Amino acid sequence: MNILISVLIVSGISAGLALILVVAERFIANYGSCKITLNGKREITVQGGKPLLSSLREEKIFIPSACGGRGTCGVCKVKVLDGGGPILPTETPFMSKEELTGNVRLSCQVKVRNDLSIEIPEELFNVREFATRCVKIEELTYDMRRFRFELTEPKTIDFVAGQYMQILCPRYKGSGEEVYRAYSIASDPTDKGVVEMIIRKVPNGICTTWCFEHLKEGDTLSLSGPYGDFRLTETEAPMVFVTGGSGMAPFVSILHTMQNTGSNRQAVYFYGGNTTRDLCLAEQMKGFGAALPNFTFLPVVSRPEEGSGWTGETGLVTEAVKRRYKELSGHEGYLCGSPGMIDAAIKVFIELGMPQDKIYYDKFA
Repeated sequence: MNILISVLIVSGISAGLALILVVAERFIANYGSCKITLNGKREITVQGGKPLLSSLREEKIFIPSACGGRGTCGVCKVKVLDGGGPILPTETPFMSKEELTGNVRLSCQVKVRNDLSIEIPEELFNVREFATRCVKIEELTYDMRRFRFELTEPKTIDFVAGQYMQILCPRYKGSGEEVYRAYSIASDPTDKGVVEMIIRKVPNGICTTWCFEHLKEGDTLSLSGPYGDFRLTETEAPMVFVTGGSGMAPFVSILHTMQNTGSNRQAVYFYGGNTTRDLCLAEQMKGFGAALPNFTFLPVVSRPEEGSGWTGETGLVTEAVKRRYKELSGHEGYLCGSPGMIDAAIKVFIELGMPQDKIYYDKFA
């Protein structure tokens, strides 16, 4: 009993000290106005005391962040050349050796306590925040939907097929904080007044739960973007696409672009699903096949249900790639999906002779 009481006392003291530190940081520490120099040529003044990520966001400079600034995704990397203090233990798991020695930091973990000098990719200065209205929600499978957002302010967007946007998910019952989540754009880049996304429901996912259980047609929401450098090269090399689930989204946009430009590039698209229930957009893929003379869509079902009548490719999607190709040295590979799927596909591509620098991917966090 005495040991239990001692443990409770120590725990209470630790919790009290932690609370005091939080209060002191928030209300007592006054860092005043701090200057942030961006890329050596632009200066902004912010109120000190906040994370660098949110300080930049308030100035309409949007750094990608899949976890909303909680330090769990490792996406919000910037170079902090001066004033960032020592790198924190919360940052090191997300850093390569080169990044650790190259001033790379997680902007959500760097507190603005003094003047800073940072570097960010120039393209992020073109990222904007968009007010939108959800105008259509389409059921694709039992756990995937396509959402169509009409832009209201500004009313148009320019993006490259393959890029992604971030949804600002508001507070709702079950989630007490706003979070940003990233989703690939699935719409035609020439349709500049809308953004479409294909979203798969993640069990207990903060944003996907909101999208599936709370977001309704007619609701308004904020998007920021576009982000990312996943896109087709400008070569004429034949291509192999491999995806599964909502990884289809950027390829829908890419295929729109190929159709719009009258592309004759050879492309074989392997789309993997666990069962036939996971397959979708068959008619749209058929339409792309009719419009693009050198495009082939190959759905692959790893475990067809008994009685489904499935006669197409079976097994793992990577096995289907190996059945079709014996050599890929002259091809380019494009992947979008989970880290496990992408790593497995990269391994197969390399085994078949595809140069590693010809493999392009968008790996979900």
